[in-house]
Amino acid sequence: MHIAIIGAGISGLLSALELVEQGCSISIFDQQQAAQAASWAGGGILSPMYPWRYPQAVNDLAKFAKPQYLAWNEKLKPITGIDFEIHETGMLIFDEDDFEIGLNYATQHNEPMQQCDYLNQEQLEQVNPHIAAKFKHALYFSQLANVRNPRLLQSLTQYLKQHPKVQFLEHCPIQQFQLQGDHAQAIQSEDGQLHHADHFIVTTGAWSQQWAAQLGLSIPVQPVQGQMLLFKTPAQWLPTMCMNKVMYLIPRCDGHVLCGSSMRQVGFDTHPDPQIKQDILSACLEMVPELAQFPIVKQWAGLRPASPTGVPYIGQTPNFNNVWLNFGHFRNGLCMGTASAQLLRQLMLGQETLVNPAAYDPKQLQADPICA
Repeated sequence: MHIAIIGAGISGLLSALELVEQGCSISIFDQQQAAQAASWAGGGILSPMYPWRYPQAVNDLAKFAKPQYLAWNEKLKPITGIDFEIHETGMLIFDEDDFEIGLNYATQHNEPMQQCDYLNQEQLEQVNPHIAAKFKHALYFSQLANVRNPRLLQSLTQYLKQHPKVQFLEHCPIQQFQLQGDHAQAIQSEDGQLHHADHFIVTTGAWSQQWAAQLGLSIPVQPVQGQMLLFKTPAQWLPTMCMNKVMYLIPRCDGHVLCGSSMRQVGFDTHPDPQIKQDILSACLEMVPELAQFPIVKQWAGLRPASPTGVPYIGQTPNFNNVWLNFGHFRNGLCMGTASAQLLRQLMLGQETLVNPAAYDPKQLQADPICA
């Protein structure tokens, strides 16, 4: 089976990985270089921020993130020489309004990885001595981890590029489908060339709305900009991830500390905003004042593929029997990515699914025929 994948972000790369491991031949297309855009720009927390604030369908996929990335890293690292750097730091949450629901979440939803402890100030200082004195207590999610997403993406890309059953076509924007009845015959790239395949997967993230008219769908996916800062501290300086009021600090193994993030609807603009930089900086220094001693080495912004509830669309399109979707992950593309790709592979190959696919079914995107 030959499968064409449009979009080489985390969803496209993981979908390719799942399918090529089942013996499929893959062609991957991207309008720019692979593994850029939102997938590269995010933080890589392997859990939704405040999972109790999300629909169950988000958490049903996200709970597989840490074990599945650990397994993929073990498989790919000997071949690519690139470690995903899955950093098991745990997470401190300071939002007092979330303490009660956070303490009960793991038991209520049978998610042992979300088990947490209430820390008083003395315990908090032992876990992370750099926290500001104003924080008298916190929840500590000791099992939460982060993945260094640029390294993850480099490893996925390198593994797929060396695979004999994978063809990469970067800087090759796809403009339209060639459709006949309920079947897609080919996709046409910007240079006019037709690319044929047995099946087609759309993993175009924030750019997915462009397919609505051709596929007879209503696709409510919009780009939402998120901005980030990067500090450089000594290695292992900050021992845990930290979160307060939806702002977070994510330490990497080598001492880089990622700070974010914002939400801004500015279309496809990825220029950082100076005021938002200041807002992020202020929020992060409120948690860890000592960060002010260290240099900011980088800032950037990416575009999240925002769907109305944060639940992605995964599965076969209602109008075409060989066109499949895997997009709309909003803030949780990395932590839902492995299970999303696995679910898509299972649906495409008629295998038993790891979750009930109904919540992600693209049938809900069926356009009103009067408006289509």
